[in-house]
Amino acid sequence: MSVSTPIHRSRYLVLGSGLAGLYFALEVADRGPVTILTKHRAESSNTRWAQGGISAVFSGDDSSNEHVEDTLLVGAGLCDRDMVVHAVEKGPGLVRRLAERYGVRFDRVNGDETAPFELGREGGHSRRRVVHHRDMTGAEIERALLAAAHAHPNITVHEHHTVIDLLSWTKVDGSRGCFGVYALNNRDDRVEAFVAPLTVLATGGAGRVYRYTSNPSVATGDGIAMAYRIGATVANLEFMQFHPTCLYHADANTFLISEALRGEGGILRRGDGSDLMAGRHAMASLAPRDVVAREIDAELKRAGVRCVYLDMTHLDPEFLVERFPAIHARCMSVGIDMRKDPIPVVPAAHYMCGGVVVDKYGRTDTPGLLAIGEVAMSGLHGACRLASNSLLEAVVLASGAAEIADDFARDAPEIVSPWNEGTAQNSDEAVMVSANWEELRALMWNFVGIVRSDKRLERGRRRVELLREEIAEYYWKFRVTRDVLELRNIALVGHLILECARMRKETRGLHYNIDYPETLPEFAHNTMVDKRTGPRASDHKLIT
Repeated sequence: MSVSTPIHRSRYLVLGSGLAGLYFALEVADRGPVTILTKHRAESSNTRWAQGGISAVFSGDDSSNEHVEDTLLVGAGLCDRDMVVHAVEKGPGLVRRLAERYGVRFDRVNGDETAPFELGREGGHSRRRVVHHRDMTGAEIERALLAAAHAHPNITVHEHHTVIDLLSWTKVDGSRGCFGVYALNNRDDRVEAFVAPLTVLATGGAGRVYRYTSNPSVATGDGIAMAYRIGATVANLEFMQFHPTCLYHADANTFLISEALRGEGGILRRGDGSDLMAGRHAMASLAPRDVVAREIDAELKRAGVRCVYLDMTHLDPEFLVERFPAIHARCMSVGIDMRKDPIPVVPAAHYMCGGVVVDKYGRTDTPGLLAIGEVAMSGLHGACRLASNSLLEAVVLASGAAEIADDFARDAPEIVSPWNEGTAQNSDEAVMVSANWEELRALMWNFVGIVRSDKRLERGRRRVELLREEIAEYYWKFRVTRDVLELRNIALVGHLILECARMRKETRGLHYNIDYPETLPEFAHNTMVDKRTGPRASDHKLIT
């Protein structure tokens, strides 16, 4: 049945409260009211957990050309060079703006606030160019931007609101548009409508699609799923980046061990102490993430062991504590002193390089809908992301989106249909949700993980489709809850990952298929999917 649905209106509607969403909101707030929706607390975003930093050229022995070439090399032939150049050139100015306008406390040389930024190095980088705040860069960015957002009179943050679906229209002439969302208020289980001329997806990634992930519980691919359902194009979802080094311990909950540790000289070792990456790559333990993750995965399978080790014991103990205080404290809490003990590590799903297809301003192919941050596929990352280019992309897309926001907006309708729950009842079968959640994440890990094959992908496809049928039946039969909405979204994203992976009959970047071990020039294209035309290949010109 239809019930009275509260309707909230604003000029800009932002879904997500990480770096991308907050930066966009702050940049447009002087123009009109901004509403930010977040399904948990405002600080509960992937940004908060970003340890390493944001990559940008500040050193005299570095150059934009070198940053561009490092990005292209790691991206394995699928980066959009124009987007890479755009992001690299915009990066230094935006990092300064984060520090000077919004008060982000990036580390400075010798701790002197007037000194240049202290620069770290991570995997795939030929130079030191990672601007950071110790090993808590994301948390510091989140702190500063949230403080600025809460202080701005035109920004309203609604916590504990889970978006159900995007509001959209399609006319007989084929024109389409987005004008807001239905959202579930998790505090009172009431469905509300949020309407705006412009909706901005800043919902983050999809790591929770996999059993083992470094991502927080909110990373369930909601933005990708919702955008796909209203007809927006998504692409390159086969390229899920598995971070090579998450802490392996029963009490650690896959805590991330930053790549910056390897940037400062950490060495990956087998259980017998031998160097895992020696002879495997020219950059050894600082090789790109796809290479290192595969080598660790192969070692676990070859030796039948549960983890490998990251050795920091040869470095200055005082430096380790000063440079990596959060990682040191977390390791100590489970009885590991990285000054004396190698850190046990395993790979885990970390970052989605694909997403909703956008241009360098965050424009999707659906008028009124922008996508920025990890939810977006801009062409910056290609088949594998260069370390610390994620926060760079988030702020570059957010800045660009703020520039064109009013040009891309569409008038929202005066009348919005109330939420119709039909004959849905309260569920007495919540066990089905938890069981399907666990089964889906397990099969994605087993069949669409670091190493794939055609047989694994086909088995994964069949099982995911069965689960999607069960989930759809449950969704329409019972009243919506946050758990059901997230399950519905990760099932769709799992399906889309499989669709993209099955199209790519080669090995490239993060997609490693043992049936096709070579990288083939005929597959140097994007794998794109939308509801209107289905799966297809495309060149780098994503939005026209």
